[in-house]
Amino acid sequence: MLELAFPWVLVALPLPLLVLWLAPPRREVVEAIRFPFFEGASAGLDKGEGAVVPARSSPRMAFVWALWALVLLTLARPQWVGEPVERTETARDVMLAVDISGSMRTRDFIGADGIRGSRLDGVKAVLDGFIADRRDDRVGLIVFGDAPYTLVPFTRDTAAARTLLATLEPGMAGQNTMLGDAIGLAIRSFEASKVESRILILLSDGSDTGSRMAPKSAAEIASQNGVVIHTIAVGDPEASGDDDKVDIATLQAIASATGGDFNRAEDAVGLAAIYARIDAAGARQGATTSWRPRTPLSAFPAAAFAALVILARAAMLLTARARRPGEGTS
Repeated sequence: MLELAFPWVLVALPLPLLVLWLAPPRREVVEAIRFPFFEGASAGLDKGEGAVVPARSSPRMAFVWALWALVLLTLARPQWVGEPVERTETARDVMLAVDISGSMRTRDFIGADGIRGSRLDGVKAVLDGFIADRRDDRVGLIVFGDAPYTLVPFTRDTAAARTLLATLEPGMAGQNTMLGDAIGLAIRSFEASKVESRILILLSDGSDTGSRMAPKSAAEIASQNGVVIHTIAVGDPEASGDDDKVDIATLQAIASATGGDFNRAEDAVGLAAIYARIDAAGARQGATTSWRPRTPLSAFPAAAFAALVILARAAMLLTARARRPGEGTS
């Protein structure tokens, strides 16, 4: 849609008419030759005071008027206004902390297709859909094993987050499970967040193996910083190895300390349902802002003005040269 930023400028369009009406014709003094017999030679002619008023031809007046209109149009700043563009502000920040210790390669997780696969592959498949569904949220991803690492800082670029998620393999960060340190890293990630709703989804299949910060202490600090932690247990609590046995009590305590929920996921369907409940419980509508992109078009009438002036000047030069036929001949 075409609009004018300053349409009131066009009020000056009839200004030349007022000038013609109110201002007297321009007079100028020029040299002249006196003829003694002028009275006889000028019989029948109207004689004035000697003023010469150039004739105003219609094409010339139309040309001047067109130049004036182009000047006003340029000053009015025409612009093309596009379709409305809406942007939804971030409603909440969601950090996903995923255990990628060696035990996550255990093939006891039933996928959505009913086929048994590794725990991490099943988690990745469900997480991929969860991240893709983020509309008004920023999402981040922390992975942990022997130490926690920020794989994806808070972003709205869900495509990049899903691409990096697909690269995860069990044991990439070591064989241990540093639950407390992962929570500590998430708290630091939330420090720069200006969003009130801060959610950490902590997913693990083992027990803490020597974090510098105890998981329960880290959860208390998270609660003081407004971070709600939802914990999800993937491993088998009856497993024989201590490193492979999920610490249900610790995960429950972490969730309870921050007002979050504890859940157990044994297959893809159950894990997807857990994510859906967490998403619905913390759902919040982000503020929406709308604007229309504007493309300035003032250059077009300005260019037309310059082109007309150049053409008029060229026409004047050609006309003057045509009136001097002997010029340029030998």
